Amino acid sequence: MSNILKLSVAIPESSLSDESTKMDKTRKISVLARACAIFKVDTIYVYQEGANREDGNLLVTILKYLETPQFLRKRLFPKMNELKFAGVLQPLKIPSHVTPANSKKIKKGDIREGIMVSVKGKRFVDVGINQLVPYFGKENVGKRVTVQFKTDYPDFAVKEIQRDEVPNYWGYSVKERSNLFSLMTEWRGNIIITSRKGKTATKEQLTKYLKSDLHTLLVFGSPSKEVQEILGGKMKNVQNAKTINFFPNQATETVRLEEALLGTLSIINAYTIGQNS
Repeated sequence: MSNILKLSVAIPESSLSDESTKMDKTRKISVLARACAIFKVDTIYVYQEGANREDGNLLVTILKYLETPQFLRKRLFPKMNELKFAGVLQPLKIPSHVTPANSKKIKKGDIREGIMVSVKGKRFVDVGINQLVPYFGKENVGKRVTVQFKTDYPDFAVKEIQRDEVPNYWGYSVKERSNLFSLMTEWRGNIIITSRKGKTATKEQLTKYLKSDLHTLLVFGSPSKEVQEILGGKMKNVQNAKTINFFPNQATETVRLEEALLGTLSIINAYTIGQNS
């Protein structure tokens, strides 16, 4: 049986530069997050490009906010200006979010996201049910953890597990990078640069490049610059990268990032399902 392809994406801080209002920027981030969740993206790398740190902070904050289960958000995200238009965000409804609040429905082996809390000097984990669960780990109060239940209701016991121990898709992580070049040169796996200057995305092209045992990074440019322009003369120093055009014969002058992300991931998903069936 083939391994599931592990995908991450790299998008620039300037991804929001084609939107004029904070509400529209917020809506765009919601679409980006949904696309990544639909197609089980492992990590979203936000790389610095341009000088708009405010947009970059908005992008990173809302991506993290959307990935956080709703019951944890108030504890992990205090009132902040970046979340002013959080009401327009569409929920991800990924497995880590769709969990029962009724403690009687929890079974041994169930996995939940939680946050460390302290009550009268004792440590507990709040997993969004109507009772706190005793916790005997070393994590600091206020830290988000992934736990697995070792016992059923009513005497719960849990153990902390790592994200990669969860058998199904549990959500993406968000990481910031100071520049695209360092991210790409340090990457250990395949790199696909999305660009209209690349070879057309055919089954043959993807077969040559996508290998399920290697983590693949999909790299996207900004609304004003393609990846080649962002990298400049350093492009020739990037190893193991393939430039592919996923939108040949496009009729529009440009393909917006949210369109490129959804379209590219759709094509790769259809290809990998066909390959693994």
